[in-house]
Amino acid sequence: MQLLRRGDVGTDVAEIRSTLTRLGLLPPTDPQAPPVFDQQVEHAVRAFQQQRGLIIDGIVGPATYRALRDATFRLGDRPLAFLMSQPTTGDDVLMLQERLLELGYDAGRANGVFGQQTEHALRNFQRDYGLIVDGMCGPDTVRALRQLQPKVRGGRPVLLREQEQVRTAGSRLSGKRIVIDPGHGGQDHGVVVDGVSEADLMLDLARRLEGKMAATGMEALLTRGPANCPDEAERARFANEAGADLILSLHADGNSSPHAQGVATFHYGTGNGTSSTVGEALAGFIQREVTARTSMVNCGSHPKSWDLLRLTRCTAVRVEVGYLTNAEDRARLATPGFRDIVAEGILVAVKRLYLLGKDDQPTGTFTFNDLLRYEMSKTP
Repeated sequence: MQLLRRGDVGTDVAEIRSTLTRLGLLPPTDPQAPPVFDQQVEHAVRAFQQQRGLIIDGIVGPATYRALRDATFRLGDRPLAFLMSQPTTGDDVLMLQERLLELGYDAGRANGVFGQQTEHALRNFQRDYGLIVDGMCGPDTVRALRQLQPKVRGGRPVLLREQEQVRTAGSRLSGKRIVIDPGHGGQDHGVVVDGVSEADLMLDLARRLEGKMAATGMEALLTRGPANCPDEAERARFANEAGADLILSLHADGNSSPHAQGVATFHYGTGNGTSSTVGEALAGFIQREVTARTSMVNCGSHPKSWDLLRLTRCTAVRVEVGYLTNAEDRARLATPGFRDIVAEGILVAVKRLYLLGKDDQPTGTFTFNDLLRYEMSKTP
């Protein structure tokens, strides 16, 4: 879709204004006035993006438009069902998933996407409560969902399940399947400064990480090669179909200011407090390991609802390894030895996730050779 920003006019802007008004982020305006994307609309868009864990730029692109559309639906507004070709999305789906989870049914991560796991949970609910078992959330099912008292209060059972999966997976890295996602690719080079390309650097970093993981007995899969550039939904689908335990997305950043620098990590989360606890833990481990080993500026870990983080069934983390628009970060990223250090830090962070605090060592001191010795010394 065409990006909408301040100064734009037309029917698309009128739709955005109407949606923001319905969401209470924009006061009603004269319907006879020309639909203009003015400063007031930009501020409302920024507020919405902040609420939803999106990039806060005041521009309505595909992700913001989808989120605006999804935000207009409430449970009961329309029938909900699993559609394989085009999954239904919306806040009504999110409300359904959260209600099923409260009632003790495993609908998977509450991400607003009506997938097979949500359908399975809904069918189980319908079966248990004497409803027609059709996997469709219609008026009768909505009525039953609203009448019943939740079995779980004050917690997020799906997040507890994520933690339990990590615990039961064991501390050994051998056998674990990791999807590594080097950003951009093909004709999309990402950030490019002085001939240094984000896409090329991240593919090299991904291959270094892949090699280190293979040495530990892990199965590492890359989402792309040098000539292709899947979109985020395709990358998430690849990880889901591969049955990945984790997905690690690798990017470099850019900024209009040459002074912006440092490393940041991102995990699934929304502005309403919903967050992947395992993703948050892994993002924190990566953040601490990489900054300790490289002395890069620590830009922190943050929740986001980007498609790659939202649509994966497994834990997903995105790493922004420096700013190519910063001369110091760019020079370091262009050095193969530096990328090797970053790869080691990410791998050690993954190991820390599975160690669950046992046999731990101070941040930045656990080397690749230490890790290999640890793996060789432990029995399954």
